[in-house]
Amino acid sequence: MSSESVPKALEIHLSSAAGAVIVTVHGEIDMASAPSLQSALDEALRAASPAIVVDMSDVGFLGSAGLSVLLAASEATGTGGLRVVPSDAARRPIEVTALDRLLMVFDTVADALAADETPSPS
Repeated sequence: MSSESVPKALEIHLSSAAGAVIVTVHGEIDMASAPSLQSALDEALRAASPAIVVDMSDVGFLGSAGLSVLLAASEATGTGGLRVVPSDAARRPIEVTALDRLLMVFDTVADALAADETPSPS
């Protein structure tokens, strides 16, 4: 088995900046690792911050279980509370499932931190 076919273990770090909780995610989010993401987002929600930024810029795979976690967290935070910064690999399933219409998606963490709390009308 080559090292390229071994899934990258999920690593999650929480930090804060500009009044927001930043959840930085590295690795692959699948059915086995999605509960770890859910736990981290639950912890971020308990911080009662006005915004949670999920930095997924180093995520190599985002499966349906991870999409479900993001959707549930978005519903729990309310309008403008959950801001997602996806990698190209994570952006594709978000767009294909039309979750980009429900989630606030940004190109960079800086953009997500600078965003107004309410999404602009589409």
